[in-house]
Amino acid sequence: MPTGRKANAALAITSVLAGALALVAGTPPLRAQGKLTVFAAASLKNALDEVNAACAAEVGEEATISYAGSSALARQIEQGAPADVFISADRAWMAYLSEKNLTRKDTELDLLGNRIVLVAPADSTAATEIAPGFDLAGLLGDGKLAMANVDAVPAGRYGKAALQELGVWASVEGDVAQAENVRAALALVSTGEAPAGIVYRTDAAADPKVKILATFPEDTHPPIVYPVAQTAASTHAAAPAFLHCLQSAKARGLFEKQGFAVLAPVVSD
Repeated sequence: MPTGRKANAALAITSVLAGALALVAGTPPLRAQGKLTVFAAASLKNALDEVNAACAAEVGEEATISYAGSSALARQIEQGAPADVFISADRAWMAYLSEKNLTRKDTELDLLGNRIVLVAPADSTAATEIAPGFDLAGLLGDGKLAMANVDAVPAGRYGKAALQELGVWASVEGDVAQAENVRAALALVSTGEAPAGIVYRTDAAADPKVKILATFPEDTHPPIVYPVAQTAASTHAAAPAFLHCLQSAKARGLFEKQGFAVLAPVVSD
């Protein structure tokens, strides 16, 4: 059993995770009164909330958006959750649904790109450069590295792949605090419960209580791509308009403001 400082840190991390999950990754709601329902990766929240509001007039309504880890959302769609649109933080979970004929393949589109970064609390004095064999364990000291689940959640998988490629995963594997999604991992760093974490660049930009220590080279992990598609079960008349608006010039500006790279070509109104 852990004792002393590490035991207290573990209890604090458990508490923060519970609170973050309640706020970020709650159980997706049943479709309310026929409203357009979107399941989206947790890292999209700030940008997609703005895009949703900006697209309301064109779509005819603001969509109900449920944010969580892409893995959890894909599993819920597989189990029959009433989503009209799915936006994943990686191609793998979109492919998972597509291969089961749970998406409309003609609507699948690579929408956005992102980067992963190493972050610390804003008042941290830590400094490092990401390079093969860098001393991440030394930076953590007695603390934990906050990451999204490294086996299922895209941000966690990208982070683990990068650390493996850099040859440092083995040195920190036993000191990783795994969260249900990337925003929950961000919360651990933002509240100071973890001295460092791996999140998307857009998450770090959205939280003034963290700072970016370094950005992972793109060649250390698979390309970070956010695909979107209408689900096969969706019959909502507004879904095509919502997908169209995601590719509009106004949506591009809002996504780029939050730090995303827009991969899809802009469509005319």
